[in-house]
Amino acid sequence: MPKITFIEADGARQEIDAADGDTILDVGQRHGIDLEGACEGGMACSTCHVIVHEDWFLKLDPPSEEEEDMLDMAYDLTKTSRLGCQITMSAALDGIVVSLPRGHHNLLDD
Repeated sequence: MPKITFIEADGARQEIDAADGDTILDVGQRHGIDLEGACEGGMACSTCHVIVHEDWFLKLDPPSEEEEDMLDMAYDLTKTSRLGCQITMSAALDGIVVSLPRGHHNLLDD
């Protein structure tokens, strides 16, 4: 079972087991991590924005053009930013480390 380490904006760390096929958004929401996912994983917002640790970022498939467009609206954007709804867990990602941004923009509430 792959594990994800979430680092909250305040620096608190939480390691959580994930099932193959779960997204980072799914796992975070099930365990009370502050990932809103306002569009429920439909890639229509950026409220599941995570910052992937640089070592892990290079192991991910590149983001789609649609994901890049959504990330353009994310708060606290970095060069290793991704949408949690677009990262699907597998054994290859066992141990992935992601940080949460200091905030987020929910364009669906505007």
